Amino acid sequence: MDVLTKDQRRKNMQAIKSRNTQIEELLAKALWSKGYRYRRNNKKVFGKPDFTFCRYKIAIFCDSEYFHGKDWETQKLRIKTNTAFWQNKIEGNIERDRIVNETLLNNGWKVIRFWGGDIKKNLDLCLEKIESNQL
Repeated sequence: MDVLTKDQRRKNMQAIKSRNTQIEELLAKALWSKGYRYRRNNKKVFGKPDFTFCRYKIAIFCDSEYFHGKDWETQKLRIKTNTAFWQNKIEGNIERDRIVNETLLNNGWKVIRFWGGDIKKNLDLCLEKIESNQL
């Protein structure tokens, strides 16, 4: 049973963004200030990566820990409400991420995925990882 009313839950879920999130903005500003130019959410690239460098065939994804299942085997036990829905949803996201990675790699792309916490805490390491992929 949900502790929020239907309207409250709807408002909460509508506030969750899929584009231009805080972690994306942090990485975008850092890349831009270093002089790197990129495409955001490029629909021409399979999986619509958060950032693409088409010339170098690099696709970058900024994944939130909850919705993309970081440490999923231990974290899935923490979900107490509507567990069946959330477990199916997050496991589906993990599977979709795997398919996107495989497809891009098979098409000659380099795929880089960052967790939101890594971007917030270690932005310089994230930039180094991107730069080391022939930028």
